Amino acid sequence: MRIIKKNKNAAEIAASVINQGGLVILPTETVYVTSVDPLKKEAVEKLIKYKNRPLGKPFTIGVNSIEMAKKYATLNSTAANLYKTFTQPLTVVSTGKHRVATGIESELGTIGIIIPHNSPTVLEIVNKRNKPITVPSANASYKRRPYKISDILDNISAKQKHLIDLIIDEGNLPPNEPSTVIDTTCDDPAVLRQGDVTLKDKNKVMSQSEENTQNIAKELWQKYESYLGKRPIIFALEGPMGAGKTQFTKGLAKAMEIKDKIISPTYNLMFEYKSKKGDLKLNHIDSWKFQNAKELEQLGFIKMLEENNMVISIEWAERVSDVIKKHREDSLIIWVIIRYGKGIKERLISWGII
Repeated sequence: MRIIKKNKNAAEIAASVINQGGLVILPTETVYVTSVDPLKKEAVEKLIKYKNRPLGKPFTIGVNSIEMAKKYATLNSTAANLYKTFTQPLTVVSTGKHRVATGIESELGTIGIIIPHNSPTVLEIVNKRNKPITVPSANASYKRRPYKISDILDNISAKQKHLIDLIIDEGNLPPNEPSTVIDTTCDDPAVLRQGDVTLKDKNKVMSQSEENTQNIAKELWQKYESYLGKRPIIFALEGPMGAGKTQFTKGLAKAMEIKDKIISPTYNLMFEYKSKKGDLKLNHIDSWKFQNAKELEQLGFIKMLEENNMVISIEWAERVSDVIKKHREDSLIIWVIIRYGKGIKERLISWGII
């Protein structure tokens, strides 16, 4: 593994390493990303090993223009208009043309493509190759967003480090949101991950699986994790039976490095979990069986709020909303609404600070 500071020759060196099948960590306008040649089978297999990701879970590729994107995906009018409208970080999911190595497209044959207008290192590498590169984030799953190299190296195994051929170090990146991901293969464009680019509904994304719901929880956790130590964080979960409130909490637990199995506390009312991260705790509450909102206080809710390293996930939060909302000043309350979508596995997840 070679580490170099970003300089005028860095992109040329990175392009050469990628051309030879190597794996490069490089900076973008959002986070550090993992780049290989998406057209080479061995390079993509190396990326899959690094990310510990099973086949069928896709990787975003970066291109330098709509014309290059059209070589690898069929762009409908929605996709083309999105590329033309936004210069902020935006990944557009389209139907793939199967011209990349196995593992880049999803198991449904779709591919995510970004034109990183404000990431000069990526664009320079793509221009030198006249071919795309992969740009998934360089962090291990459920670890902190990689805004600096130590965020990566401190959270991966020796085996993963051995897979890295080159790192371009630009120092600490500004803590920008990852790219918005929009699926244009649906009847209506669906936001799969919310970044800085928004469509009609702010802070609204679609989950297409339980794992998706857990990943959305992880993204929200990483967005608000900086409040830890300053005030407790409450995730108030609202949604019908079976919508995925417990799955959301499982995602929080993974992001918080809690190893215990997360189960619904419907009959026990509350479970407390401890993280590997010092004294960080997660209290998982189910208020379905509460007769009134005051039972939340009787459960020790106010005492929990005295701990700044406390995270509280409350299912059926609408049943105890009066008590929760009384504590806006001394806690961070993220209200999450999960609704059924059109498909059996689809869920519409929206959120906001109250």
